[in-house]
Amino acid sequence: MLYSEIHHINVVVYGKHIHIYYICTLFRINPIKNMIKVSETAKQRVVALMTEGGFDASKDFVRVGVKSGGCSGLSYELRFDNKMEEADKVFEDNSVRILVNKKSFLYLAGTILEYSGGLNGKGFVFNNPNAQRTCGCGESFSL
Repeated sequence: MLYSEIHHINVVVYGKHIHIYYICTLFRINPIKNMIKVSETAKQRVVALMTEGGFDASKDFVRVGVKSGGCSGLSYELRFDNKMEEADKVFEDNSVRILVNKKSFLYLAGTILEYSGGLNGKGFVFNNPNAQRTCGCGESFSL
C-alpha cells in the first residue's frame, strides 16, 4: 500500500530563509530509513577511526552535516559524536549509526558514504545524487 504526505522545512541558505515543501512517499518500510548509505570500506574505516578515538562504534554516532563554504558553496562535515541533539535524525546502515541535523537533512538524502584509499588520495567520499556540481577535491558541492 502506498501513502503520500506533504512535509515542509525551513532552510537558511546564504542568509535567506527558504520554506521548502516536499512529498514523502511512504511504503510499509520508512523510505528514509537508509537516507545515507555506508559502503563496506567506509564502515571498516569508520569503525577503526572510532576505536582509535575512544568511541564505541556499536553505541556512538557518525555525525554528517552540510555547512556553507568550500569552492562550490556548500561543504560536508563528518565527525564522531556520542550525544544526540533534539533536532537530529538518526539513521543506521551497514551497522553504522548516523546523525544528521535538521538543516542538512534534505541536502544529504540518498548520499552514499564511501572510503577511497587509492593513488588519488585517501579519505571519505560523499556520492551525493543531489549535488549539481562538485569541486575537484570532492569536499564541496552546490545544488
